[in-house]
Amino acid sequence: MPGGGQLISVQPEELKFQFELEKQSYCDLKVANSTEHYVAFKVKTTSPKKYFVRPNTGVIQPWDSCLIRVTLQAQKEYPPDMLCKDKFLLQSTIVSSDADADELPQDTFNKDSGKTIEECKLRVVYVSPQAADGNSEDEVLKGSKWSFDDNSDLQRLKEEREAAVRQTLQLEQELEVLNRQRNRKTDHPGFSFKFALLVGIIGIMVGLLLNFALSSPNPTE
Repeated sequence: MPGGGQLISVQPEELKFQFELEKQSYCDLKVANSTEHYVAFKVKTTSPKKYFVRPNTGVIQPWDSCLIRVTLQAQKEYPPDMLCKDKFLLQSTIVSSDADADELPQDTFNKDSGKTIEECKLRVVYVSPQAADGNSEDEVLKGSKWSFDDNSDLQRLKEEREAAVRQTLQLEQELEVLNRQRNRKTDHPGFSFKFALLVGIIGIMVGLLLNFALSSPNPTE
């Protein structure tokens, strides 16, 4: 269920930023007017110097919506335990149909004016670049095994395994042909035997590399 009140709905219900030092990050909020009235909104934050909000005020027509982009300014240090205590407040109220978003009265969101002001509080979450993926679950460590957030890495390992198996089979076939040629006493038996031995060694190395790749996938945090 999207957050919000009777006038507007907000998605997502929390502001999630991919946090990297010295880099900006942004999060988009979709604010929808679920009434037949014109609704004005205003965005406030407990840390105005850290965030850039556009638009921070506006008027949404009946049954319409708008997109608010919140930008986290580049930071010079990580917060303790990657936890953020910043909060955002989205206020909304009914206004006239001719209201101008750039010229809203100063008391538009003043509760003392007698107007009904709805408020929606949004918390802030920081995530590491490795864990930030809107279309999949975060990778987690379980004992000594890693679970993948999608099937891409697993599929890649399968393809590498199949390619190695095909190469090993091909080397075995070539080795068999060489053995037959050696048994037929070709003109250069010593060369054929050395080449067959080299092919066998290559096959063993391919097998070892395959086992290593399957037992040691690259973990991410």
